[in-house]
Amino acid sequence: MCLPDGSVLVVEIRRGTLTRVAPDGAQTVVARTGGGPNGAAVGPDGAIYVCNNGGFEWHDVGSLVVPGNQPADYTGGSIQRVDLATGRVETIYTGCDGIGLRGPNDLVFDAQGGFWFTDHGKMRPRDRDRTGVFYALPDGSSIREVIFPLDAPNGVGLSPDGRRLYVAETHTGRVFWWEISGPGVVRPNPFAAHGGHLLVGLPGMQLLDSMAIDAEGNVCVATLVNGGITIISPDGNRTEHVPLPDPLTTNLAFGGPDLSTAFITLSGTGRLVAMPWKTRGLRLAF
Repeated sequence: MCLPDGSVLVVEIRRGTLTRVAPDGAQTVVARTGGGPNGAAVGPDGAIYVCNNGGFEWHDVGSLVVPGNQPADYTGGSIQRVDLATGRVETIYTGCDGIGLRGPNDLVFDAQGGFWFTDHGKMRPRDRDRTGVFYALPDGSSIREVIFPLDAPNGVGLSPDGRRLYVAETHTGRVFWWEISGPGVVRPNPFAAHGGHLLVGLPGMQLLDSMAIDAEGNVCVATLVNGGITIISPDGNRTEHVPLPDPLTTNLAFGGPDLSTAFITLSGTGRLVAMPWKTRGLRLAF
């Protein structure tokens, strides 16, 4: 995420840190979250809220670092709150209705101050978790599973008017949307088990990661294997692929004075890059 001073906050899953990258590239560890910090967003109180997936087994494949199965020291997933000034880390959710969070992945705050987040789940040698999408309040008082089941839900975003929720499934290469009828409430599509509508399904071997929405309502989703950013129009009829030099392109955030710079994480090679973007990014709620 991009901060007002021009720096960028990134999660480093393997190292277990929330790290600030200054405009000159200098790095400062803001907080040590442990586990696997995966997605982060600024909340209404100015704190940073982190989806912690509990960590991965890691594999060095040639020049790439690749996440794998649930690690031996895994204890569960969580939602954490980080005080940006002090680095203090507080765990606010570890489960919902008696079921533990498995691998929280990405989150987005709405204008009312609640947040949607995906649980990607964990993989083991012979099985993987069945998971969904949750809505929670940042004070720790309320968490609900709103959408279930999904196949490895990953990126999540809101349309400019706040009336659509977008979610990317990693392994299927699909992006779905739900109509939002109130804070934390969706109006389900009766013809889908999870209640969503298909926005697009990408052809071939393309996996999906996190996303950002631009000011025109396009869904910009980080694309794995076919490394880059796929731009999808709000009606799903047009797609454009912006290639990048890493098959594990995992996320993007809009920054700069007019939100026309895309800051993109190239996770396989451990790089943060910046590039001009042809449309302005959508300004987030907080």
